[in-house]
Amino acid sequence: MSSKLVSWTRLVRYVPVKAEGTVQYGEPILSDGKDDISKLAESGQLRVRVCEGNNPFEANPTEQVQTVKTLLGPLETKDVPIIRCIGLNYKTHILETGRPLPTCPTVFLKPAPTVADHGADIPIPKIAQSQCDYEGELTIVIGRDAKDINEADALDYVAAYTIGNDVSARDWQREAGKAGPVPQWSFSKSFDKYAPLGPALVAAHILGDAGDLSLKTLVNGEVRQESNTSDLCFDVRKLVAFCSQGQTLQKGSLIMTGTPGGVGLFTKPPGFLKHGDEVVVEIGKIGSLRNRMVFE
Repeated sequence: MSSKLVSWTRLVRYVPVKAEGTVQYGEPILSDGKDDISKLAESGQLRVRVCEGNNPFEANPTEQVQTVKTLLGPLETKDVPIIRCIGLNYKTHILETGRPLPTCPTVFLKPAPTVADHGADIPIPKIAQSQCDYEGELTIVIGRDAKDINEADALDYVAAYTIGNDVSARDWQREAGKAGPVPQWSFSKSFDKYAPLGPALVAAHILGDAGDLSLKTLVNGEVRQESNTSDLCFDVRKLVAFCSQGQTLQKGSLIMTGTPGGVGLFTKPPGFLKHGDEVVVEIGKIGSLRNRMVFE
């Protein structure tokens, strides 16, 4: 189990019913850890203990209770220095592509402006509309600066987990005329709001290493991805330790842990996203992240 870096068990960012226009942090009041926070919010039944504090890491629950009108994403651009993303990292998916299991993680970066709210429309620019794709991912939230740490201590630096969708433009990732002679990841995945997050943060002292969580991605209600974090080739401890070697993982930075099989690129025919498509990523004990793709 990790050390306790935050004072809440779960944290949401929201607009309350009786104080429209204000944005606050709150700790959801749930009957058990299986309650779907986003569905409770949609039905007007999500109540929270209001938190004091100016950022997620300093938020402290109070006895004041409010009802959520609009559920936002738990993190803003200002909270996230950078996002590290992991390439192929689900063993079953790696083996089915015919590749051997890797010896080290593949890491690429998304900048902070890719952060987007749960429920927000994701703007897809004209140059990225022909092969727009989804990737549902467990996402690690670093709670204090980490450098050159070992696997045994890795969870001491993890504040929480959330759900992410690594929205991707496959042509800019893979096609030689756009990506160059070898595939590239950053430009193709770094358009504004290409990393929606939510619906909540769940503290690492609740989820531990998050090593047995179901993951499912749906497009317009159709299941496209279905797996479990137990299939990760490099688990949370390994990823945090590896990514910290020789470089500082800043407080607030994220690690998106990779996606299982079922992305649109590899379906037959390819199942790329279109204007108006809704993508929902569900992870057990965290909830469901919902966003609509809007072609500009």
